Parts: sequence; C-alpha cells; structure tokens
Amino acid sequence: MSTPFAPPRRLFLKTGAATLGVIAAPSIVVAQSARPIAEQGLQFGDPMADSVMVWSRSDRPSRMVVEWALDERFSNPARIVGPYALETTDFTARQDLDGLPTGREVFVRLSFQGLDNGRALSEPVLGRLRMPPAHGSDIRFVWGGDTAGQGWGINPDFGGMKIYEAMRQRQPHFFIHSGDNIYADGPIAASVTAENGRTWTNLVTPEVAKVAETLDEFRGRYRYNLLDANLRRFNAEVPQIWQWDDHEVTNNWSDAKSVDADARYTEKNVPLLVARGARAFLDYAPMRPFDASESQRVYRKFSHGPLLEVFVLDMRSYRGPNSFNRQTAPDASTAFLGEEQLRWLKRELARSRAAWKVIAADMPIGLLVGDGRDAQGRDRFEAVANGNGPVLGREFEFADLLRHIKRERVSNVVWLTADVHYCAAHHYDPRRAVFQDFDPFWEFVAGPLNAGTFGPGVLDDTFGPQAVFSKAPPPGQANLSPYAGMQFFGEVNIDRHANLTVDLRDLDGTSLFSKTLAPQAGWQRR
Repeated sequence: MSTPFAPPRRLFLKTGAATLGVIAAPSIVVAQSARPIAEQGLQFGDPMADSVMVWSRSDRPSRMVVEWALDERFSNPARIVGPYALETTDFTARQDLDGLPTGREVFVRLSFQGLDNGRALSEPVLGRLRMPPAHGSDIRFVWGGDTAGQGWGINPDFGGMKIYEAMRQRQPHFFIHSGDNIYADGPIAASVTAENGRTWTNLVTPEVAKVAETLDEFRGRYRYNLLDANLRRFNAEVPQIWQWDDHEVTNNWSDAKSVDADARYTEKNVPLLVARGARAFLDYAPMRPFDASESQRVYRKFSHGPLLEVFVLDMRSYRGPNSFNRQTAPDASTAFLGEEQLRWLKRELARSRAAWKVIAADMPIGLLVGDGRDAQGRDRFEAVANGNGPVLGREFEFADLLRHIKRERVSNVVWLTADVHYCAAHHYDPRRAVFQDFDPFWEFVAGPLNAGTFGPGVLDDTFGPQAVFSKAPPPGQANLSPYAGMQFFGEVNIDRHANLTVDLRDLDGTSLFSKTLAPQAGWQRR
C-alpha cells in the first residue's frame, strides 16, 4: 500500500539511523516482517495557532516517534518520543506537536518502534501541513460530512473517494468533518446496483460486511476508510476537526433508540453499542483530549486570530430521546445541546472578539429530519425542527440561544452543517419567522462526501428559513451513488478585510453557489 510522501528506501536508512538515533547499524538488516507497519498513514487534527495533533496506527505493540522540520530534507528536526500504541487503543496513538511556527509549512516524519527486544523501527510515513496564518492573513477551510454511507464504499474503478482529492487541491488550512465519519449501521457489499443499472464495485473487509456490534467491528469501519489513497493523501496534508453524529453508532440513536426488531443486530443493548462506537471514534479521531473532567468531550472551540473562531458542537451526546418534539415547555425530554453545552456556547460567543463566529453543527436547525413514528402514531423527529408554528420541543434551546446572540450583540455568526445528504444555503430572517427575537443569519449545508444523495428537505417556518440555493436529486430519485456526481463539500474563505465567502462545491471542486458576506460595522470594537 503506497504512502503519501514516502521517501526512497536509501534515504530512509540514512535518516533512520543518523537522525532518529534509535537504530544501531545491525537494525538496518532486520527483516521487514519484524518491523511495525503504519499502513493507515497519519492524520493531523485540532490545529491551534502553534500546535497540532498527529495521529497514526501501528499493526502491533510499539511506540510512536515523531520528527518535524521546516524543510522536507529534515535538516534540523525536532524529535519527540511519543506514546505507546497498544491493544487497548487498537494500536492507535497521537501526539501533540507544539511550538510550531505560525504561517509556515511544517514537514512531519512519523515511525513506530517495536516493543520487542529487537526494537525495530517502521518505515516512516510523511506528512506536511500549513500552520494557521499570521494574524490578519487570509484563511481558507473546507467542511462536509457523510463518508462511506448507504453502501457506497471505496470503488477503485471510480477512483476511490475522489472528493477528498478535490478538497486537498483547494489547499485549505483545515477541514471540519461535520459527522457520520463512518456508517457503522450500513453494511458494504462487494457490488451494488446504482442508478441506470450501473454496477458499483466496493472494496470489502469483514468488518464492513455487516452492522458493527463489537468494538473491533466499529474500529474496522475507520480502518476501512483509511484504505482509500485519496483520504490518506488528504490526511497527510490537511489538519482536521472532527465532530460525530448518529452513524458512528447506529441510525438516529438517542435514548429512544431500539434495535429489538432489527434482525441484523444480535447485540440488542443500545447503550453498549453507543459505548463501543464512542470508544472507536475517540481511538481514530485526531482529536486533542479535553481534560480529565470530561475526557470524551467533543464540543470545543478553535481560535484563528482576529478573523475567526470556530465553535464545534455535539448534538448527539446530550440530547433527550427522539420524540414527537412538540412539548409546550422545556424539560429533560427537549434537551438537544444540553444545559452545560448551551451555557458554554452562549458564554464563549459573547466573549469572542473574532470578526466571524462559525458554529459547526452536525445537524441543520430548520430542516425537518424524521425518525419514524412514536407509540401513539405521531411523527417523531431526529433534529431540531418539528413543523411550522411556535417554538416547541427542542426548538426552545435554539430560541434561547438566538435570543442571547441578539441581546449580547454577537455579530457575524454563521452556521455550517451537513447530515441531510445534499447541499444548500439557508437564510434565517425574523421577518419570515414565527419566533422573531433574533438577528438574521446564514446556515450552509454540505455533503455527502462519499454516500447516497437525498433531498431536498422541508423547512420549518419557526425561525424563518429560506432556501436561497439547493442542489439535490430530481423528484422521485433518492440514494444516488457517487456516479451521479452529486457529492458536495463547502469552502470558506476569509480575506484580510474580514469579508467571508462561502462556496458550495461538487465532486470535482467546481463551485455551484457562492455567497460573500461583509462583516457588520464595528466588530473591531467589541
């Protein structure tokens, strides 16, 4: 399996002994079978002003060793002996690289050293990344969600998951994965009939041939995605910010979820499936652990100088059960973000002095997303919206948040999301809304990245959304394969004058829609 930026064999032997300083001369002749292998490559994640996480996986017990330098010859590298990669994490490991220079290109070389007495070192995997720019410089990032869903996996004849190459070529500073990094509940077959009778041929591994139930099957979904050369190449260059949604565990999971009637599952305990799915997500996400008080926390924020702060939400972990969602007063059953996360978001938005506050949400606010019917035969809902009319159910949290943003005079707030498997631009305006105590804002939807295409969805008028643009299958068509070309990602550019431009791009990187937003006057004085 090829690895991005793999150096020639002779160069590895020279730098492995002389630079890493952990291989004695006899180690050069160690059999390849004795060396650890990092066949999943590396990933960068959670970029900060002067630091980034680096992630990789070994095939056996070993220890991560990382070098970074400012030139690709690694003439003066910094070297870090990192964590152990053991069975408890599926041999994954991550290391925080700090003290990196702002705005520079950084080259990274990562190896694993075996834990047997031979201490053989793996062939290195290489990466390079652009650190966030200096204050006031232009910023570019991309986002999207939904990878390897609805049975549309890695098709070598199609060129694999090509959208990752299209995003890489845009040379973003970072990427936000808006959730559904895997489809643990979606088996991938060797061949699937696509639209117009065409055959879609998938790579298949044992772990993706059925729904994920064991911890190894959940982890195997992430290992499967990393078989794709486009994704590995992307991972080796573009730092990522991961969110999660439902398919990291099972479709539409909440406290109301049951798989009792789903014959595909022999494990019927949904909380145990959630625990295993969460463990696999945390093993494979290139995330910086939060702290000991909540080690599995996903919501967090990233500051990128005076132009941008990104607020990453978790709309899955703290929600109440999916329900008919029309409760007339807020209570535990209407929770979506949960009290603590909502307080954090309101506080951090009010404190922010960045020109733009981007809220990365794993689900849209105003689109109806159904989840079958409840025991009384009423429509049950998966997201926030519940149908036209006054604020009810989960909408109470968002009415509170939007009112807070207005009253605290938090300007220039933009929402980015995925989940619904088509791209769209929604403008929310109190003049069209039933609830009117908020300032107008934009929500942009991207995805899928490599999954079935659906939509368009139905908008709920509670917060006054209007679909200014959408690209979705024609009426009567759904679950279109990547053959149809309707795979989408979003791109955000912020120039040094604080103008923000959003483009919704297709599988080839072509812009389908573009919107430029000027910052509200006076943001510098907040």
